[in-house]
Amino acid sequence: MEFSRRRTHLAKMTETELESHFWQLAQDVVEPMVTLAQTHTSPSIERSVLLRMGFSSLEASAIVQKVFAHGLLGKGAGHVVYRYAKERDLDLLDAGRILAAHEEWDDVKAMMKRGGGADGDE
Repeated sequence: MEFSRRRTHLAKMTETELESHFWQLAQDVVEPMVTLAQTHTSPSIERSVLLRMGFSSLEASAIVQKVFAHGLLGKGAGHVVYRYAKERDLDLLDAGRILAAHEEWDDVKAMMKRGGGADGDE
């Protein structure tokens, strides 16, 4: 009974209209999550990115701690490593290891503020 009452607005739709309606509803549900993912990150997400780039768990944690401490987490830890590697013409893993041990982050922060990278990436 409840189903019959709740489906009245769908009853006159064609199969194509129902499919279109479904995908619109799906987009409406997912859109806020996509927006949130584009504008927010967390240390655990950034560690996960670095793990997928080939860093060990300890290396990833150390890099994320440094990136967070210097206010660059919003740029993405993987992005910071990538940009640093391109800027210094280094392998990604070497660049990350240097960043994990590096104490002078002023040049890294300046590089990230400049925008663009060695290859024009932001």
